[in-house]
Amino acid sequence: MTEMTRIEPRSGTAFELNEGQVLRVYDPEGQQVSDLLAYAKDDVREVISNGRTFDYEETLRLTKGNTLWSNRSNPMLEIVEDTAGLHDFLLTPCSKATFRHFYPDKPVHRGCFGNLAEALGPYGIGEDDIPCAFNLFMNVPVDGETGRLSVETPRSAPGDHIALKARMDCVIGLTACSAYASNGGSFKPIDYRIE
Repeated sequence: MTEMTRIEPRSGTAFELNEGQVLRVYDPEGQQVSDLLAYAKDDVREVISNGRTFDYEETLRLTKGNTLWSNRSNPMLEIVEDTAGLHDFLLTPCSKATFRHFYPDKPVHRGCFGNLAEALGPYGIGEDDIPCAFNLFMNVPVDGETGRLSVETPRSAPGDHIALKARMDCVIGLTACSAYASNGGSFKPIDYRIE
């Protein structure tokens, strides 16, 4: 088991997760989103896919017992524990363009997209290789009548966590999200460890 590692607010990291290892991601202070990406270590063109995952799992509400699938229809990560129970797999990582669009009166930040691109670059993963992330702890209600999305304050409490077991050797990208609405207007750290 590795020591707990902290991702500082509005930053990101990348690391390898081997088949059979478990990644535990913690929201230590509560109400903080973390964008997660996964790539096959042997071929980073194989990447986590929200479309395949929704198709095979037959739900938008992914939690313990669900698997996250790749664009090649292979299982990548299995959710083996989840104390938060609410995550998003619809929205793309926030970026400079996101800030210009939604927060024109706020300073532009490179967001999770920029943080992930920098962290994943050493693995040969470029900006165009970044798909929709599995947004841990993110609260994105969908109106059943209109289909309209909204981004609300996360419901995660201090110490809530999710544990994902690798079903293949992966490269993981992980952030402490930078968008105002996603985190209830404040920015906090994310902790993780590998078992």
